[in-house]
Amino acid sequence: MKAGMPLAGRTAVVTGAARGVGEGVARLLAERGARLALVGFEADRLAALADSLPTPAGYWHADVSDDEAMAAVAGEVRDRLGAVSVVVANAGVAEGGPFVDSDPATWRRVIEVNLVGSATTARVFLPQLLQTRGYYLQIASLASIGSAPMMSAYCASKAGVEFFAHSLRAELNPRGVSVGTAYLNWIDTDMIRDADRYAVLRELRAHMPRPARKVYPVEHVADRLVHAVERRAASVYVPGWLRGAQAVRAGLPMLVTRLSHGAVTRSDFTATGLLGAGGDAAHDRVRPAE
Repeated sequence: MKAGMPLAGRTAVVTGAARGVGEGVARLLAERGARLALVGFEADRLAALADSLPTPAGYWHADVSDDEAMAAVAGEVRDRLGAVSVVVANAGVAEGGPFVDSDPATWRRVIEVNLVGSATTARVFLPQLLQTRGYYLQIASLASIGSAPMMSAYCASKAGVEFFAHSLRAELNPRGVSVGTAYLNWIDTDMIRDADRYAVLRELRAHMPRPARKVYPVEHVADRLVHAVERRAASVYVPGWLRGAQAVRAGLPMLVTRLSHGAVTRSDFTATGLLGAGGDAAHDRVRPAE
């Protein structure tokens, strides 16, 4: 490895790499000298990204919640790029709207991609991370700390991935694998821009305290995440004030209930469906409720 470039020559996996934070992280990891394995739904975008990177890269069109498909991906990544040293479990989707009117299949799909997909990603790549004494970064959210109305599936999934990562950290630390959790807020991605088209989510954000409404550029968030990867950090908060939310999280449910009271009393809110272009790609695999 080159001095000052701890990722040079390493193989890194990024799920949900076709756009947004995943794409931004992949580009910066490649700039740091890592080989990239890009995983996601949108094959054309993944292929274009792989071709544009300055280091060896491959892409895999796969559903992160599909155990067999992801096991095959893990084997092919090792064969083509070498044993994996870094995994960024970034793949995620969201939907909004009243739970009482929610579509069961769409609600379940959020859980499948965000929570089950993270567990599947960890399971198939952990043998390689144990070999390389590598690093696993789980993308979580402010929703992991303080849940919001009208986003029950997303909040449940992000709370789940936070504690999944905590459990993995305690289990794997003695074996040389570091696990980090990234707590993110609103980011200027297709998913968030799509969310702003819907009254239910615009109203939700409008009732948040001013600092919590701010939208951050992808480049800023990706830079903080890659810095966390280089440091093998146990946690990273973007924006930094989210760290303080951990200290008061016991009181957040009551605060959220009070702040959002005006937002949830309207009767004209409808379900958004899966948000953004990434959500459209994930929706193609939604299984109707039986």
